[in-house]
Amino acid sequence: MIQQKGLSLIPLKLYFKGSFVKVELGIGRGKKLYDKRQDMAKKESERKIERAMKNNF
Repeated sequence: MIQQKGLSLIPLKLYFKGSFVKVELGIGRGKKLYDKRQDMAKKESERKIERAMKNNF
């Protein structure tokens, strides 16, 4: 088994072929910290907009 830090094994497809179950796998790398911060800020601003719209109606 080969291990490499920072990579994840992700199942993409799962299907049956005869008596076997086959899994198509992909390798992915996690987000960087600055990407996570951008996504968190975007989600927070969307929540604020939703709350403001909900309170106005």
